[in-house]
Amino acid sequence: MRRDLKELERTIGYEFKSFGLLKQAMTHSSYVNEKHISKLKCNERLEFLGDAVLELISSEFLFYEHPGMPEGELTKTRASMVCEPSLAFQARDLNLGEYLLLGKGEEATGGRGRESITSDALEALIGAIYIDGGFASAKEFINNFILKDLENKKLFFDSKTILQELVQAHFKEGISYRLIGEEGPDHDKYFCVSVYIGKKKYGTGTGRTKKAAEQKAAYQSILELHKKNIK
Repeated sequence: MRRDLKELERTIGYEFKSFGLLKQAMTHSSYVNEKHISKLKCNERLEFLGDAVLELISSEFLFYEHPGMPEGELTKTRASMVCEPSLAFQARDLNLGEYLLLGKGEEATGGRGRESITSDALEALIGAIYIDGGFASAKEFINNFILKDLENKKLFFDSKTILQELVQAHFKEGISYRLIGEEGPDHDKYFCVSVYIGKKKYGTGTGRTKKAAEQKAAYQSILELHKKNIK
């Protein structure tokens, strides 16, 4: 059962003039296929548009934010900002998966939490806002929800690399990631991983994949090290 889309409007601070655009942005292809509705009613076309709008606005942001950054570095930085895991991270903050219309099969196999689905839905939402309210409204949404707190997001997405560098600089021992538990059926499994530096446990993280759990555990470990002024 999905949550009320009016609640989503309040969360993002944007009220649609054409509410049907928001409904379409939250309609996954599995739903229209199951209901034998036209493929054009799902969110894929809005996702296509939203992707382009996001690329332009994030490019403009980086261009002015980093006047001395060369083109290659700008491209690399933009790619990390608008990649699937980054957008899925933001989609989780908005609880976007809970507003989606999914087919029963996709629902049953954990589609509401699948990064590929929620990141696409976020791009579709951008496309819907762009059509409904124009470039300025889309830019405001992107600035408020995607281009905000980039330093902390970078810390999260590069957490394993950053942790490795911290440990190499400050510790004699190495890092190990240990799977300490898993639960759920095969199609909707959660993993729990802890980070050890030598024999001491630091952060713990959970995720739908071992890689995601390791990333969260590394991020928590970095925060713990920062508390000890290890930076």
